[in-house]
Amino acid sequence: MAVIGVYYTHLEDYIIQLYQYLSIEKPHQLRIGIIANKLGLSVYYGNATFRYYNSIILKRTNRRREWQSFGHEVGHYLRHHGNQLRLHPLFADLQEHQANNFAYHFCVPTFMLEKLKGVTVNDIARLFNVEFDFALRRLEMYENKLIERAGVKNK
Repeated sequence: MAVIGVYYTHLEDYIIQLYQYLSIEKPHQLRIGIIANKLGLSVYYGNATFRYYNSIILKRTNRRREWQSFGHEVGHYLRHHGNQLRLHPLFADLQEHQANNFAYHFCVPTFMLEKLKGVTVNDIARLFNVEFDFALRRLEMYENKLIERAGVKNK
């Protein structure tokens, strides 16, 4: 497992600790059923995606989009409290942005990406069971992090 606090953001540290707690170390372990069970969540399928207490309802689409939606809703479950429908719209937008960012790191964890050498967008999409556009954005985020890290080392 990765060393917490070394070149990681607060969110990346949180994801590392979460996956350590869940005993998940490799991409093939990143499955809705496994993680939901370990977190005590129930997962159902319906006409829309949302979280209701300890239940996550996923819109039936395809496995990749369902995994990404699951990551988003887990972000809300673990990091947000209260009824989003009663929040000021700007605060609700902030929570959506945070849940989206959480999903990128939850579905494609940095500590797992670091173990892959010469990884491509298609590799990420296949290994982490995410859609191409999601994998592309996550790879961009990761590469930007590496560039930033190299700049910090050179100072």
